[in-house]
Amino acid sequence: MGRVLRRVPLDFDWPLNRTWDGFIKPAELRERPCPDCERGYAPDAERLFDLWYGQVPFDPASNGCTPLTAVTPAVRAFAERNIASAPDYYGDDEAAIVREAERLARLWNGMWSHHLTQVDVDALVDAGRLYDFTHTWVPEHGWQPKHPLVMPTAAAVNEWSLHGWGHDELNAAVVVKARCVRDDLTLLCPTCEGHGAAERYPGQRAESAAWEPTAPPEGDGWQLWQTITEGSPVSPVFAAADALAGWMAANDEASSFAAAQAFIAEGWAPTAGTVGGLHLRGVEYVAATAPKHNEESDWPPAGLDFPDGRQ
Repeated sequence: MGRVLRRVPLDFDWPLNRTWDGFIKPAELRERPCPDCERGYAPDAERLFDLWYGQVPFDPASNGCTPLTAVTPAVRAFAERNIASAPDYYGDDEAAIVREAERLARLWNGMWSHHLTQVDVDALVDAGRLYDFTHTWVPEHGWQPKHPLVMPTAAAVNEWSLHGWGHDELNAAVVVKARCVRDDLTLLCPTCEGHGAAERYPGQRAESAAWEPTAPPEGDGWQLWQTITEGSPVSPVFAAADALAGWMAANDEASSFAAAQAFIAEGWAPTAGTVGGLHLRGVEYVAATAPKHNEESDWPPAGLDFPDGRQ
């Protein structure tokens, strides 16, 4: 889960794991649901979303794709990982692997998201998606475009979608919009014009757009917050950074005191990241990619306290 460091007053006593009120838009600014759509999309576009997620029947052949089978390498590898992780549930023999591979193939064959055409992939690249293919992660500089430009194939992207995180809802929206444009289909719901909701009173939408979240008060304390929801504290407030680092290491928020220190120096960690082919949770990812420092450099950052008394 994403984590962020916050400096709050030492007597800050907001309940743990409860979203900070200042991050939640007031109820009076929330519009009523649109009576004619679920997410702001017209019926044709909504059906395309259902195809993407396999909520209505999808045939890979409709996109010119070959259906997955139990012997497709990516399917077989995923099934083997599932069996190895829970042999008491699946069984641990070849028959168990085959059953799981067949199940996965049936599941994934029913989803458009695993059977994209090259036109679909091109739309994702044009929209700045698929960085795993078109960019390289460079420590201290972030994602950098590959030179020469790499244009992933549909086959490569479809195989990639069977590993790790795969596609997200933004990718779905890009591909659905591109398909609507190509096929001259209506994208947005005409009733709410794509908002997915209707105003309860004139001007409500403008008031809602003008609303801004309010951060918790600042102070001398050190506290760990989660960022998966709007944001809530997940640790007590500590008077020193090293105390928070120790708490993180002792409560499985970091694999070690040093990893927690690296996170605190950075101040933020994503949900997860990949380094050298290894999938790491966010704090460990930050620890693995953070710039290394030495005694003569700018380490530690101002305000970071250590158990041995170094400042």
